[in-house]
Amino acid sequence: MGVKTAIIGLGIMGQRMLEHMVRHPEYEPVALWDPSAEACEAASLLAPGAVVTDSAEAAIEAAELVYLACPPVPRKAYALAAAAAGKAVFLEKPLGVDVSESEDLVARLASFGVPAAVNFTQAAGAALTDVSEAARSGAMGDVLGADIVVTYGSWPRAWQKAADWLRFKDEGGMTREVISHFLFFSERILGPLSVVWAHPSYPDDPALCETHMLARLETADGRPVTIMASVGGAQPDRQELTIKGAKTSRRITDFYVDAMSDGGDFMEVRERPTDPRAASLKAQLDDLLLCLEGKPNRLATPEEALRVQKLIEAMLAGKG
Repeated sequence: MGVKTAIIGLGIMGQRMLEHMVRHPEYEPVALWDPSAEACEAASLLAPGAVVTDSAEAAIEAAELVYLACPPVPRKAYALAAAAAGKAVFLEKPLGVDVSESEDLVARLASFGVPAAVNFTQAAGAALTDVSEAARSGAMGDVLGADIVVTYGSWPRAWQKAADWLRFKDEGGMTREVISHFLFFSERILGPLSVVWAHPSYPDDPALCETHMLARLETADGRPVTIMASVGGAQPDRQELTIKGAKTSRRITDFYVDAMSDGGDFMEVRERPTDPRAASLKAQLDDLLLCLEGKPNRLATPEEALRVQKLIEAMLAGKG
C-alpha cells in the first residue's frame, strides 16, 4: 500500500500528477475533487480506484497526503484545512498571489508541523542537482549571474487553454507560471535575490495578464539576474535559463535540457530522457517520500516559494 493521497484540482496539473502517482508504487490516490464534473470524469479514467468525493473536505479526510493543484486563491484554505487535520501538504506553485496571505500560510503551516513542500518541478531534477554541485565545487569558477529568456507565440499556450484563469491578471500570467521556476533555480545557485527594476507590459483590457516582462534582479553582492519575456509573433516556445560562470556556464532549456559552455557552443551534458515529464515527476515524487519521512530532500520549501512569490509580485507591480 502506498501513501494515501487526495488530489484537489483536476485540471492539467492535477491530472498529470495523478497519472504519475498511479504509476509510482509508493503512492495510492484514493480521493479526487474538483468543482468541474468534466474534470472529475477525466481524472476518474486515470485512476479508476480513486473516489470522486462530494467536497474538498471529504477528499482531505480520506488521505494522508493532500496535493493541491487548484488555482492560487483557494489553495490556502485547503492547505490549512489539510494541515490542521494532520495531513501532509504538497502545493502547486505559485504559492499565492497576495504576499501577506502567503506569509500567513507559511507561518501557519510551520505551526502545524506537518510535512509541506511546493512543486517547483526542477527541484529534484538532474539539471538543478548537477548545476548546484558544479557551482559548489568551483567547477564553474566564480558564478557571475544568470539570464532568463522566455518567449511564447501566445499565452496561455494551446495545452493550457482549459485553465482559463491563466490568462487573467489576478492569478495568471507567464511571470507567475514560468519565470517563477527559473527564479527558484537561480536562488538555489546564487542565493537570495531582490528586484532592482522591473517593467511589465499589459494589454488594453485591464483584466488580462502581462504580455512582456523586462527586469533586473541582484544578489546581495550585486550579481545580476536579467529577465526578458514576451508573448506574440509566430514562433516556437523558448524557455531558457543560463547560469553564468567564469570558467563554464550552464544553460537549461525547456526545464530539463542541461548544456555547458566554456566559451564555445553549448553542448548537452547528458542524453535526453525518453519521457522528460515522467522523469521529472518521478524525481519529485521520490523526494516527496523523503519529505514525508522528515528526511533531507531537494523539494522547494514553503519559505523558498514565498521568497519567489515576493519577487514575482514585485516584478508584476513594476519598479524603477
